[in-house]
Parts: sequence; structure tokens; C-alpha cells
Amino acid sequence: MDAPAPKIDGCLETALYVEDLARASHFYEDALGLEPMFADQRLIAYDCGPRSVLLLFARETMSEAVVLPGGEIPPHEGRGRLHFALAIRPDDLGLWERRLAERNVPIEARMEWPRGGRSLYFRDPDDNLVELATPGIWKNY
Repeated sequence: MDAPAPKIDGCLETALYVEDLARASHFYEDALGLEPMFADQRLIAYDCGPRSVLLLFARETMSEAVVLPGGEIPPHEGRGRLHFALAIRPDDLGLWERRLAERNVPIEARMEWPRGGRSLYFRDPDDNLVELATPGIWKNY
């Protein structure tokens, strides 16, 4: 019988692939107030809370392996309308609605989940679906 898999401690990175890195960075920094931790010509990394990083890659820049002094990053890319969710505090939901409205970011949908969580959905400039979610979405959040 196989031994159980070692424990996973969380999802560390979420990657999106964007057409225009400058346009995308403006959106994420202005609309969401994210601050870059690292940036170069192919990617920007944002701190999204404890042990959580949002990576924005310029589309096509990761179609080949990237060799760095510490090793190699294999090629990867994504296309289409992707989705990810950012955790927010329940008391901040109204503040986020106002902030998005002030920046002319239309809220596409709202959801009230059976466990008590609530979500706001809107699009980034590359048509990715961004979700802001309060606790009560999943049994572990």
C-alpha cells in the first residue's frame, strides 16, 4: 500500500498571461492597490497576502525555458478567460464595491454562498475573471 501524500501547505502562486504588461500592471496596481515585489520585461509579481503571489506574465515570454543562475524554469503559458479569487475581509466588501466603482470597473456579478461567503466578480483588461471573496466560500475558507 502506498504511503499518503505529504501535506500541501497552500497555493503559493497564481499565474495570468497578459497581452500588455504595462496595461495589466496599471489595472492591478490602481484598481486593487497591489504592489509589485519583482518586475522585469517578462513578468510582474504581486504580494496577495501571506504566502500568496499573483504573477502576471507578458504573453509569449514563457514559451521557451528560462535559464537562471539557480536552475531552469520550464515553459508554460495560458490562454482564454481565466479565473482566480482573492480573499477579502467581510467588512471590506462595501469598500471594494466603492473602490471599483470609483475606478469605473464594472462588477459583472455578485454571489451569496450557502456557507455565508459573498463574492464580487469583475474583469481585468485581458478579460480574466477576478473574484473578491469573503470567508464562507469553501469549508476551508
